[in-house]
Amino acid sequence: MGTFSNTITSAHKKFVDKQHMFFVSTAPLNSEGHVNLSPKGLDCFRFLSDTKVGYMDLISSGNETSAHILENGRITLMFCSFKGPPSILRLYGKAITVLPETELWDKYAPHFTIHPSTRQLIVADISLVQTSCGWGVPLYDYVGERDTHFKWADKLGQEGLQEYVKENNLVSLDGLPTSLGLK
Repeated sequence: MGTFSNTITSAHKKFVDKQHMFFVSTAPLNSEGHVNLSPKGLDCFRFLSDTKVGYMDLISSGNETSAHILENGRITLMFCSFKGPPSILRLYGKAITVLPETELWDKYAPHFTIHPSTRQLIVADISLVQTSCGWGVPLYDYVGERDTHFKWADKLGQEGLQEYVKENNLVSLDGLPTSLGLK
């Protein structure tokens, strides 16, 4: 059944490194606000230490994660095996949004592949690691990564991407500012 740890072990890292996808969940403090759950892929996740992780975040239709962590910092990242032995790993922590052209960007960006459409980095201090059985997770075969985002970004170009961010990424669904919105 479930086990808990205060640090990310080598076994945890080995499990995560085999996964092609993970999920990020955040929520506002307001109980009427929208909980956000986002799938992530594209080899964007990195271990930064035994208690710190991060992922490279691309421009997309909303920016709920940034708004929620700006308000309260809470984040949960979940990895589950869709192939091989069933297992789920959750990382609970407090996160920050790291924007380009900042001191923290210079510190963390070298750990990631940065694309023209990279919007920000999300970096989290992990306080609890939980593993559980994953017996209810179905088996799936990994086929490959999609290139749809990158084609879209290339078509918009840098100016188009900046305009898209202004229109879609400065506030959350609930009207909370994002880090980009405060920039």
